[in-house]
Amino acid sequence: MEEGKRQRQVAGALQEELNDIFRRLNLAMIDGGMVSISSVKVTPDLLEARIYLSLFQVKDAQAVMKTIESRAWEIKKELADRVKHQLRRIPVLHFYLDDTLDYVFKMEEIFKQIKQDRPPGKEE
Repeated sequence: MEEGKRQRQVAGALQEELNDIFRRLNLAMIDGGMVSISSVKVTPDLLEARIYLSLFQVKDAQAVMKTIESRAWEIKKELADRVKHQLRRIPVLHFYLDDTLDYVFKMEEIFKQIKQDRPPGKEE
């Protein structure tokens, strides 16, 4: 099912506000690494938001996710203060780990290895 215009608008507004909230609450830099919100998906009824977090150079991803989950009420309260005039109800926030960046790095390593293993002069 295709995402509606209102869903995209709400998701964009939430992502912008959440990025600012993460910086303000010192959640953008945890455990010596960087945390950023890669995307936000909102359900059609606008009552749930799935927030996908991208972690860069974080030692323990599960610990970071637990930290963010433990501060979810604080994040939601701050978000509610910011968007209370734009939304009737503040969506329930669900945080997910976005491992796309790890996947890209892994694929780059595989391609490097393939290129190194290929005998010279055998370009395709």
